[in-house]
Amino acid sequence: MLVLAVFELLVLIVSLMVAARLRFMHSAADLAAFSVGLELRATIFGLIIVTAMAAVGLYLPNLRENRLGMLVRQIMGFAAGGVAVVFVFYMIPQLFIGRGVILFALLISFPLVVLGRSIYLRLIDLKALRRRILVLGAGRRAQMINDNMRRRVDRRGFIVIGYVPLPGETTVIAADHLLPCPESLDLVIRQLQVNEIVVAADDRRGQLPMHQLLECKQMGVTVTTLVSFFERELGKVKLNLIDPSWLVFSDGFDATPLRRLGKILFDSAATFTVLALTWPLMLVTALAIIIESGPGAPILYRQERVGEKGRIFKLIKFRSMRTDAEADGVARWASKSDDRVTRVGRFIRKVRIDELPQLWNVMRGDMSLIGPRPERPQFVEELAKKIDYYELRHCVKPGLAGWAQLNYPYGADEKDAAEKLKYDLFYVKNHNFMLDLVILVQTVEVVLFRRGAR
Repeated sequence: MLVLAVFELLVLIVSLMVAARLRFMHSAADLAAFSVGLELRATIFGLIIVTAMAAVGLYLPNLRENRLGMLVRQIMGFAAGGVAVVFVFYMIPQLFIGRGVILFALLISFPLVVLGRSIYLRLIDLKALRRRILVLGAGRRAQMINDNMRRRVDRRGFIVIGYVPLPGETTVIAADHLLPCPESLDLVIRQLQVNEIVVAADDRRGQLPMHQLLECKQMGVTVTTLVSFFERELGKVKLNLIDPSWLVFSDGFDATPLRRLGKILFDSAATFTVLALTWPLMLVTALAIIIESGPGAPILYRQERVGEKGRIFKLIKFRSMRTDAEADGVARWASKSDDRVTRVGRFIRKVRIDELPQLWNVMRGDMSLIGPRPERPQFVEELAKKIDYYELRHCVKPGLAGWAQLNYPYGADEKDAAEKLKYDLFYVKNHNFMLDLVILVQTVEVVLFRRGAR
């Protein structure tokens, strides 16, 4: 997806430069004057359009759309990007391009991007261009690859060429997928042109050919544990495979002062940007709540949530439920078509407007803009008893948007909480500036397509 984004960025940059020449083709003097600093303006144009396409989910690795759905998303991305381009270039006169050049650039680049993406998606489905993976093991753990990655989109970047059973292991994999146990693993690697070995042994004690694996690694073959393989390919941590030693010795969990400073700067810049863009929407929402519930009814709702290191804070939201929603004091999960939700509340929950007052929590330092969603103390106490490693999600600040929200629908029970924890642990372990930026941009796609709201 990164390669695709760079390709489309280059197409957009070139398209704007061609559009400028078309616009001023009859006036060399005007073209010369307009071309001063054109490369910078073309790059900004490309970055805005690519960001808009990312915001409608076009760079999600697990995006499942037919051709029509993909085309609709591309039209939405270009439309939103075009509006943003006009806004930016008119707000900053030094970057001015002009409506004619922008229109020409969009008309040139759109069919090229549509065609290029179609060709690209066909190419990455070719077996010759996928990473060739050999699975070491043919038991229960190896079978999890088939169980968890059945869809074609899940295997878009690789192909499993076979499973090698280990001595003393109960074989579960179908016979037609098995490879004979080799005397020399490096010979098989050469013959089958293997790029990566995934170690999926049911019991690794004394069964793994460590010397042969070391030889393969020296040949340039990547050796990966099953947990790390799932983490990379699915964007989540498989709780039933991990143990404390894996968490201790694996990479990630960056909590250095530099990372914390970067997080603070990112939160500050992004929060004020979102606030500047959404304050009119927040004002209209407050008026709608007053009109529906009457002047005396509260507009905001404050609720205790668990923050970093287990600290309790008051989360602020627009009130979307009746004032007597929990009159008995018992905390309840929100359910589908919950009858406690008001008419205004039903709409603002669908488009996530009810979450916007939490920008104040971010400015106060209770939350970050990106992180695991904070839960209520009553739920945390119950879930921590039933789900291993649940409290690890509290080693970072909770967020207004999160990785789990992009990848999993609304959590409404303990089973959902356990599934979302897999994504939360992936974020806690791998969070950095780029991941935060990706989550922030793609959260727009969640709002636009109303995924996971209740």
